[in-house]
Amino acid sequence: QVQLVESGGGLVQAGGSLRLSCTYSRDTSGNTFSSYDMGWFRQAPGKERELVATVTWDTITTSYADSAKGRFIISRDNSENTVDLQMNSLKPADTGVYYCAASPRGWASYKYWGQGTQVTVPS
Repeated sequence: QVQLVESGGGLVQAGGSLRLSCTYSRDTSGNTFSSYDMGWFRQAPGKERELVATVTWDTITTSYADSAKGRFIISRDNSENTVDLQMNSLKPADTGVYYCAASPRGWASYKYWGQGTQVTVPS
């Protein structure tokens, strides 16, 4: 079983920055961290979970939601088994629980999820 643990959430004023980190801690399937495409999702209060950013297993391709483009940067370090999300120019609409997720190569969806970390940007 894969375990993903997020950290770095908290309360930050509008216009501030926050860096989230997700650590891959176990994979009993025999795969390594680099076997997975990774993504960051968020769920705002009363709304469905939405995709924020993704990065492929080999770091070559990244993608962002329109709301995150130009402000957020996703990165990964396969030697450290981590994927980070640097969030800049934060605004109240960014408030929500942020989840790290892993998609095995060849899968069409994300299979493993972290517990989530709260990000709050007050109005």
